[in-house]
Amino acid sequence: MHTEYLNQFIDALTNSAFYKGDEQLKSYEEGIQLLLDVFTEVKKTGHLAYFAGNGGSAAIASHMTSDFKKNGNMKTGALLDASVLTCFGNDFGYEQIYSKQLEQVGNEGDLLVAISSSGNSMNIVNAITEARRKGMKVITLSGFKPDNKIKSMGDVNVYVAMEHYGIVESVHVTILQQVVDAILERDGAFK
Repeated sequence: MHTEYLNQFIDALTNSAFYKGDEQLKSYEEGIQLLLDVFTEVKKTGHLAYFAGNGGSAAIASHMTSDFKKNGNMKTGALLDASVLTCFGNDFGYEQIYSKQLEQVGNEGDLLVAISSSGNSMNIVNAITEARRKGMKVITLSGFKPDNKIKSMGDVNVYVAMEHYGIVESVHVTILQQVVDAILERDGAFK
């Protein structure tokens, strides 16, 4: 019983679908390399990487904001400060908590990493829309239904074909951790 969960996770991870826009890549290796290329370009140009999510995905976003800053030696921008989120939620509505921040701080060439297990959270959809308006690059990580809203909204889209929050979130964090660890191994850490 317990190894069944692990087997489901491994299957979901190895069968994650990676898309460059709408074009599905042929392999997991190609997908990780594409993500690494996008993060590397953002790092080399000195742009910022922003991470956004809700619930467990917000925890992943927070974790990756710090890991890409420290271990990836990249500039990252925080969108997850509790006082800012509650202020913007109160004043603009929960659906605008990320898009209103990006309206103020996002710049052309920056990166938004949008994480949503369901792929249907309106605050994430609105953040992607704003990032696009600003000329930012977008990576999406989603799961559940194949017709979810964000699955095709990014320059790079990662999709986990499973309707299980724990496994989808674990796949998302594993993929992002693999990318930042590859940057760390290649470039060394922030000292």
